[in-house]
Amino acid sequence: HLRAPRKIMAAMDEVSVRVDDEFDDGQEDELVTLKSRARSRKGRGFGGVGDNFQGQFDVVEDRDSASGPLRSIEGWIVFISNLHEEATEEDIADKFSEYGDIKNMHANLDRRTGFLKGYALVEYETYKEAAQAIKKANGGEVLGQVIQVDWAFVKPKDRRSSRR
Repeated sequence: HLRAPRKIMAAMDEVSVRVDDEFDDGQEDELVTLKSRARSRKGRGFGGVGDNFQGQFDVVEDRDSASGPLRSIEGWIVFISNLHEEATEEDIADKFSEYGDIKNMHANLDRRTGFLKGYALVEYETYKEAAQAIKKANGGEVLGQVIQVDWAFVKPKDRRSSRR
């Protein structure tokens, strides 16, 4: 059982001796010269200090500088907070389907308890549906608990104008 590793080690020693024997002094000088000319390259893209990536990225257009709700990539997302911990996705869907077709919904659960964490995200296709849900459901009740409803993504106010 221990003989196999010894045979492998002996074979490896033979290979290393053969490789060492094959190198003569002239080749070793060439290797040293080659290594001295090689450039050490570290970091991303091997660029210089001031090199920045100038790639193409998807951008959500900035229509105006006023603050307000922002559209996600696929729709308008509404954030619902202060949900009862025993509420289900079905309860949320029943309440918010009144204002339009729900495109997507996330209601995160606590891993330890299995209950709702107290918030949910509901996505609508159109701005009109999402705005109506915020207007009518904010301050409403789900399972006897008053909920708050607002935009999930809001464009911040322009700080540049307030600094002057």
